[in-house]
Amino acid sequence: MIRLHELDPAAPERFPDPRTALHEPNGLLAFGGDLTPARLLAAYGQGIFPWYGEEEPILWWSPDPRCVFRTGALHINRSLRRQLRGKPWQVSVDRAFEAVIHACAAPRDGHAGTWILPEMIDAYVALHRLGHAHSVEVWDGTRLVGGVYGLAIGQLFCGESMFSAESGGSKLALVALAGLLQQWGWPLIDAQVANAHTLGLGAEEIPRERYLHEATRLAALPGRVSSWADAAALLPQPGATQATC
Repeated sequence: MIRLHELDPAAPERFPDPRTALHEPNGLLAFGGDLTPARLLAAYGQGIFPWYGEEEPILWWSPDPRCVFRTGALHINRSLRRQLRGKPWQVSVDRAFEAVIHACAAPRDGHAGTWILPEMIDAYVALHRLGHAHSVEVWDGTRLVGGVYGLAIGQLFCGESMFSAESGGSKLALVALAGLLQQWGWPLIDAQVANAHTLGLGAEEIPRERYLHEATRLAALPGRVSSWADAAALLPQPGATQATC
């Protein structure tokens, strides 16, 4: 019988081997611990992430297969360009992290619940202030119409969530993020678990073993621990990116 691991509160960097995660539910590895920056950075660097609901203990996951985006494969294609036609949208980075994470946590599509609980918001805002968590925002004038946020460790970007207040907003944010990371030579965005939406945007599923190999290698490389706001000039803007099929 496989026993679920309980994390040691005194050892924030210590996690069980993600290869020992349960098959059902897929990827459940451990419970307990906390959401301190040290523990979160250690988790993501080992291919592990937290995901749990209200009135549950903190649950830690490493599913097999793993869903990822290749930064070089995401572009403003013809379909997205048609959506953006006539919209004077602009893209920024790290300009409104807290607004993006709160928008991602807001109820939508008829669902009242969210896994982005207040304590998770506080944890990722703390990581943002330390230069580890980042957001890309899409604006229609002063109105935020889309965004994506996640955590950077070394040269690995772990995407957490995205939102659209208007059709195409989250797609543009994701494409802009991928374009920025590709310019820096960062090849991968972790998307955790596949769904129809992420697969439709161009994500792929890879075996966990392959993901762990790539993620640990990238996480060990020199990263950019600071605000990325100055990188806004590198972001692909809707009117400046060539369309691709």
